[in-house]
Amino acid sequence: MLKEIRFQNWKSFKQATLYIDQLTVLIGTNASGKSNAVEGLAFLRRVTSGKDIQTALVGDSSLSALRGGLEWSALKPENQFTLAVLVEGLQKNSDYLYSLTIRTHHIAKIEEESLTCIQYDELEPEHHILFKNRPQSRDEKYDITYLFKVVYGLASERDQAQAEPISSVSSVKAMMDGAHAVVLTLENILILEPIPDKMRTYTPLSTQLNHDAQNLAGVLAALPNQQKLEIEKILSTYSKQLPERELRRVWAETVGRLNSDAMLYCEEEWVEGEITLIDARTMSEGTLRFLAIVTALLTRPEGSQLVIEDVDTGLHPSRIGLLLQILKKQGEQRKIDILITTHNPALLDNLGPEMVPYVEVAHRDSETGASELTLLEDISHLAKLLASGTLGKITMQGKLEKSLKTVL
Repeated sequence: MLKEIRFQNWKSFKQATLYIDQLTVLIGTNASGKSNAVEGLAFLRRVTSGKDIQTALVGDSSLSALRGGLEWSALKPENQFTLAVLVEGLQKNSDYLYSLTIRTHHIAKIEEESLTCIQYDELEPEHHILFKNRPQSRDEKYDITYLFKVVYGLASERDQAQAEPISSVSSVKAMMDGAHAVVLTLENILILEPIPDKMRTYTPLSTQLNHDAQNLAGVLAALPNQQKLEIEKILSTYSKQLPERELRRVWAETVGRLNSDAMLYCEEEWVEGEITLIDARTMSEGTLRFLAIVTALLTRPEGSQLVIEDVDTGLHPSRIGLLLQILKKQGEQRKIDILITTHNPALLDNLGPEMVPYVEVAHRDSETGASELTLLEDISHLAKLLASGTLGKITMQGKLEKSLKTVL
């Protein structure tokens, strides 16, 4: 599981760490750095899945560019950035730290890459470098991560010669274990950005939900029959609590002679006793986003990570409590860690005091303008702030951001 994401000179961040828990809530005003943090995770997921560095930033015909592309990937006036992730180790009391430094002058190149095993004892953590890799010269082409090459057996003799030597068989095994743990963790991240307009059409049968949830109907329709019935029952139960009257049932089914495409359907009862059948083409944007989020929770593999930006978009404030309840319950039951971003006061007011340790605030340093991340519970006079109003209220009034500027 992912435990931390560290940013150095990445986009608007100078130096910051985002801590990941079972349900992490990242809040902050517009342009505070929330999306930049999520894009850092997206970049690491791309490069550890085999994308070359340049493509991971600027995209290609099949992959969208990250915002700002190469030019704005490093905090001005720097010409390199470092991203790192701390991943739970395979053994008790151990973690893996993977770090990647990218040079951004003219073209993106790997400056340095390392994997470290951190073992915890009663005194202090011990750091064991499993590999450290860097190009021999600044002109050398080095644009596919060594981590990816190690996991998929693609590391050449030249690649291995550049890496810091591994001295024993046990160290080689440790390196392989660490590399697999990091790659598997990052590959199991879904950054979900549901786009309702793309969900309204017929879609091919699918095994995994796309990042935009366009294939929602295809994923549901392709499930084994028993699992399909169970998931559609849960979707229907939750969906009944969305509108003023009932959505009685939600399901997907195959269409066409070949049964290779699917459509999403539901039954509505706005007038008692009168059932209306509709499909995704007439469902509301909020309903479709809600169904995409819940389906992602119910179909992601255990031990995976789900990231949802602006999780409450299109949802009525009175239904946000329901969404949070679902995130907490399904995330805990299915062992899925969830990271959500928001600046909605209604969602913040629904968090409850037990969620304070899991809320992080993105904000800008008043002197440098760089983005920073602060745990809500680390704000020295938080109790006094909350005595003057709810978290949503003090955020809406700008008191939270003001306190960060004056105290930290």
